[in-house]
Amino acid sequence: MIKIDVLIQEKKWKKHIADPQRYLKTRTKKINNLIPLFKDKKVVFSLLLTGNTKIKKLNKQFRNKNKTTDVLSFPFYKKEEFKKKIEKKNNIYLGDVILNYYKLNNLKKSDFIYKFNKLWIHGFLHLIGHKHKKNKDFKKMSKLENKILNKIQK
Repeated sequence: MIKIDVLIQEKKWKKHIADPQRYLKTRTKKINNLIPLFKDKKVVFSLLLTGNTKIKKLNKQFRNKNKTTDVLSFPFYKKEEFKKKIEKKNNIYLGDVILNYYKLNNLKKSDFIYKFNKLWIHGFLHLIGHKHKKNKDFKKMSKLENKILNKIQK
């Protein structure tokens, strides 16, 4: 089971998603079976819904990039360590994902929701070890990202 603890720092998020915690709970129910690694496990991550100032500060602090971005992911475990932990533990904390409202702000409602879903899924996949620096890794991650997106859009 996937659980997302949502923290809302930028109140404007509620303009598009009144109750992000409840919204995400219904989405994660649809994808619990898509990742066999999580069968009979409880995995948790936090999702911070923020704006330009906070995400720019975090991007500078942790990635040495002094600019805003749409999503940041901070995995709690490195990929190999994560695989060992998930085999042994029933409860596991994955890490943190941060989304920037202002990178979605100008989109119409349906596009906003689609992009929101795409970004939190993208961040989630980074938490479980997916990367996209190499083309083959990008294709693999994109395929899983699209599979999850299609599942939750139904």
